[in-house]
Amino acid sequence: MAVESLSRLYGEHSPVRRALRSSALHSVVAAVAVGALFLVGTGAEPVGAYGSVLSGSLGPDGIGSTLTTGTSILGLAVALAVPMRAGLLNLGGDGQLVLGGIAAAATGLYVPLPAPLAVAAALLAGMLAGALYAAFAAVCQNRFGVPLLVSSLLLSYPAMSFASYLARFPLKEEGSSLPQTRRLPAGVELPAFGSSTVTVGLVLVVLAAGVFVFADARTATGYEIRMTGLNPRFAAYAGVDAPRLTLRLMAVSGAVAGLVGAIGVLSFPYRFIDGSLTAAGHTWTGLTAALLASAAPLGTALAALFFAALDVGGLAMERATEVPRELTQVLQAVVIVFLAARLRFTWRRAEKAALKAPEGDL
Repeated sequence: MAVESLSRLYGEHSPVRRALRSSALHSVVAAVAVGALFLVGTGAEPVGAYGSVLSGSLGPDGIGSTLTTGTSILGLAVALAVPMRAGLLNLGGDGQLVLGGIAAAATGLYVPLPAPLAVAAALLAGMLAGALYAAFAAVCQNRFGVPLLVSSLLLSYPAMSFASYLARFPLKEEGSSLPQTRRLPAGVELPAFGSSTVTVGLVLVVLAAGVFVFADARTATGYEIRMTGLNPRFAAYAGVDAPRLTLRLMAVSGAVAGLVGAIGVLSFPYRFIDGSLTAAGHTWTGLTAALLASAAPLGTALAALFFAALDVGGLAMERATEVPRELTQVLQAVVIVFLAARLRFTWRRAEKAALKAPEGDL
């Protein structure tokens, strides 16, 4: 029995073997090696620098910041991975994020409900705003032929400008020189865990990731999504309605992005501040995580947490070694470069094998 268990775990087609052969793992290892060369070039000691990244992000003083940052990165990674699983690229995460945030702020400020209901209404308003705006990008593709990549990206700019206008004029806090709304009423906020900055928003994002994992692996819709991503022509032949699927996936993607925006407003400092939701670049970090994992649900979640740890740990590394924290951003970029190069090499090798194969084997 023990031998059979080890065989399943470490056999030729085991999860461990597949993980060790993963392009994502190889890309991360290569990026860490390149980062070590950068550190040596600056006179820093690589082991100590990487140790400070780990202790600064996962140690007692840093785990709270990592989870707080991970809430946004994980949520946006899931949001962008949902359509990517079907071969669709949603580049409008920033616009959907800020619309979700400003919708949550307006709801929390002006909807006359008890605090718990106001929180729920603000979350739903943020999700609805993000979903509708992302669905509009899908309509542009389905009805007007505008590629989703283009429509989603370009629609972000009017969304961010509209949210900026609201924060600077109709919803602006009187007497403040900052472009921000008033603070949400007392109690209209997400509960935090103890004295940390980690809120229930992390639980909501983890639940969204869990639903994504379950739907991808256990539902007919998940199968249709995977099939469309692998071979759109075959999926269409099998009866998958591509325009309808695009609309649904973009709506779900926008809803999750809007949820992240609402969580940001319902957490400290409990208001919408123009530019605060997009300044950290978590949308693009989430996109990087989804790309690294090829939009696989569990891999996307792990990649998002990895990048969150890098982001927070970079500050600790900067303090310990005087190496700029931007090195962690370089590592993220190198991971994607190595991943793209390895995938390209794999595709070329598969093409050569297909060309060499006898006609009877094709």
